[in-house]
Amino acid sequence: MSTMSHLFHIHHEPTSHPDVILIGAGIMSATLGILLKELEPQLKIEIYERLDVVAGESSDAWNNAGTGHSAFCELNYTPEKEGGKIDTSKAFKIAEQFEVSKQLWSYLVEKKFIKDPQSFINSVPHMSFVWGEHNVNYLKKRFELLSVHPLFKNMTYTEDKNLLEKWIPLMMKGRTSDDKVALTRVDLGTDVNFGELTKNLFDHLTSLPGVKLFLNHQVGFLEKRKSDGHWEMEAKDIVSHHKRTVEAKFIFIGAGGGSLPLLEEANIPEGNGFGGFPVSGQWLVCQNEEIIKQHSTKVYGLAEVGAPPMSVPHLDTRIINGKRALLFGPYAGFSTKFLKHGSLMDLPGSLQLSNLMPIMSVGIHNIPLTKYLIEQVRQSPEDRIEALKKFVPTAKIEDWKLEEAGQRVQIIKKDHDHVGGGVLEFGTEIVSAADGSIAALLGASPGASVSASVMLDVLKKCFKERVESEKWQAKLKEIIPSYGRHLNEHEALCDSIREKTNRLLQLNSTIEILE
Repeated sequence: MSTMSHLFHIHHEPTSHPDVILIGAGIMSATLGILLKELEPQLKIEIYERLDVVAGESSDAWNNAGTGHSAFCELNYTPEKEGGKIDTSKAFKIAEQFEVSKQLWSYLVEKKFIKDPQSFINSVPHMSFVWGEHNVNYLKKRFELLSVHPLFKNMTYTEDKNLLEKWIPLMMKGRTSDDKVALTRVDLGTDVNFGELTKNLFDHLTSLPGVKLFLNHQVGFLEKRKSDGHWEMEAKDIVSHHKRTVEAKFIFIGAGGGSLPLLEEANIPEGNGFGGFPVSGQWLVCQNEEIIKQHSTKVYGLAEVGAPPMSVPHLDTRIINGKRALLFGPYAGFSTKFLKHGSLMDLPGSLQLSNLMPIMSVGIHNIPLTKYLIEQVRQSPEDRIEALKKFVPTAKIEDWKLEEAGQRVQIIKKDHDHVGGGVLEFGTEIVSAADGSIAALLGASPGASVSASVMLDVLKKCFKERVESEKWQAKLKEIIPSYGRHLNEHEALCDSIREKTNRLLQLNSTIEILE
């Protein structure tokens, strides 16, 4: 706990006593809230959000990568190690986790808790595209490793230029005949508008008894009572300046980039030494309807050397508010803000004695990343178009507009192998107290796409006894039919679950729905 909080906090008797407090009205809090209310309908839940809307930060469609990250096309999930070996473990894990998310959403559609699945999820083929002999060999090897497994058996591979001209005409126009190129394709791919999904989830959640949503509320104080182990929290209404003190047995911090300062405020030993490294993003958004019509897939390439994994370039067909869009990026940038609507003091304000050494260590050991970010920040519009031309050789600067994407905070944590060292993590991590009374979600990609799996992990860490009870086990298997089993090890189960989720979510895996 910072000394400043102690000096200025005046104790007030709590005005409400929910069972659960969720901080942040994004996809993670919405998912956890839904799961808890399905498992224990009588729970009282309060949600606190500093903006005046839900899904206003990382969950928003324009701030989020929007791909249903299922590892079909994201080449950063299958890195090539020294000696040419490809590590597929992350791809299998993420593909499995995305199927869990689809099962949860299907359950909500089947129960009519969500009316129209096409408001947030649509079929869009996922492709990986590479050029140059080494990269073509890598993609072919990756295809051979993945396609023999149930989760990836629908993947196809081609170097056939006639087929490529049919599938990705915009990307093939202007290429020379001796360009060595290759592509993998999976028709099971999706585009997900996580902003719309989050709104759908909150519409249902807030219609349930015992659930209250407080917008425009900034959380400024968190303290665990010694007397009974409950948490006290203070939230200030940004509009009226009224403060309310709330007390609960369990708090979940799902505030995106805002989670780290709140974890520091909670002052639990498990949160010691964590730091954050903010990376901002930008998109080139196509303004020309004729060009948008020429591309109907998501195509991912390989990241530049030194680039963070979240900066894998992709030409991305999106469905945003029922309208097709075409985006290219993301271009990385640097800001000291932890949130798009945050403060430039976020990064300096997060520095503590416990995380200063790990943060400095990460800075020293990630010079290529620092150099990459500086180069990205200094890019001119012409530089950005040159990057796009590797994907769309005929691209013209006047057809594309630069837009700000969301703000991501990568995790920095202590390196236990080196005293004073730090490690930069590119995934997500749940940090929870030993007694399960509080949990925070840190990190970025793949984030929203694996929200159901990540929130199931929160339940296992923080509601261990109840998760193991017959009642919760039965309900979890109703919500997630594959619960406790790996789809990649059970082909028949994988097929039957995909058939059901595709039907309920109105996905079409056999045709290009956008053509």
